[in-house]
Amino acid sequence: MRVIGIVGWKNNGKTTLVVKLVEHFTRAGLSVSTIKHAHHSVEIDKPGKDTWRHREAGAREVLLATSKRWALMHEMAGEDDAPLDELLPRLSPCDLVVVEGFKRFPHAKIEVHLVERGRPLLAHGDPTVVAVASNHIIDPPPPVPVIDINDIDAIAALALARAEPA
Repeated sequence: MRVIGIVGWKNNGKTTLVVKLVEHFTRAGLSVSTIKHAHHSVEIDKPGKDTWRHREAGAREVLLATSKRWALMHEMAGEDDAPLDELLPRLSPCDLVVVEGFKRFPHAKIEVHLVERGRPLLAHGDPTVVAVASNHIIDPPPPVPVIDINDIDAIAALALARAEPA
């Protein structure tokens, strides 16, 4: 497995870019998995459902299996966020993992930067950012390539070239 990250400030288009890259890579015949980091509590289970009741009863992990998919829920029980290097081995083998978020982890990353959001570039202070996908010319320019955010072929090529072993 190889890993490439997509990072940026909130509402800069990270998820949109991840989706376009996954579509691009799967059309090219690659097997792709994703990991998404969220800074807020997300409830993927519904109160009252069996799996919710299992967790409420104290189960540390609950695995829900159907004929279409399975999902593993792991309760953190007050622990810190799981680091990326502990989550990657939980994935089944694949060609590429696209990680959304985890900007503090030391893997190669492409930063998404939209001018209208008015946020500073991460690339100016983060040596793990290998490129910036943007909708404008950046001044002062970052120390890495800037690619038009709509040029998915170029972003995908760079992502594959810079992806690192998991």
